[in-house]
Amino acid sequence: MLANEIFEQLKAEFGEAVIEYNDKQPADSYVVVSANGLFEICHRLRDKDDFLFDYLMSLSGMDLGENVGVVYHLYSMKHKHKLVLKVAVPKSDPKVPTVETIWRTADWHEREAFDLIGVHFEGHHNLIRILCPYDWEGHPLCKDYETPEFYHGMKVSY
Repeated sequence: MLANEIFEQLKAEFGEAVIEYNDKQPADSYVVVSANGLFEICHRLRDKDDFLFDYLMSLSGMDLGENVGVVYHLYSMKHKHKLVLKVAVPKSDPKVPTVETIWRTADWHEREAFDLIGVHFEGHHNLIRILCPYDWEGHPLCKDYETPEFYHGMKVSY
């Protein structure tokens, strides 16, 4: 099944929660969804016989300026089709529902996006830093991040 066909089915079922389909080249085509509908949409993408996206290949956080985004790359082992799903939320309130109960591999991917970009995955069972020390301040991959000069009295050199 092609991404535009998946978009049409999702749009018919979820309405305004499915925002946009983009197929501009050279990037992969993708579907933009709202954060409010994300969990239900992902659940449907995993369980509906026409979709069966049983594999979360990648989950990445992005700093989009005033917003932060999350990109999900999905794959169906049975149907051999792929889908890229995107969601964006304001940086002032960066909350996205977790999908770790849908795809268990999302656990560490979400922790990385939380650690480096600052996305808060609501409902995540253990949303703590995974790459930076637990007491690190800020999110190093944000565009407005300023590297501290010192960390616990040690010079941070780059």
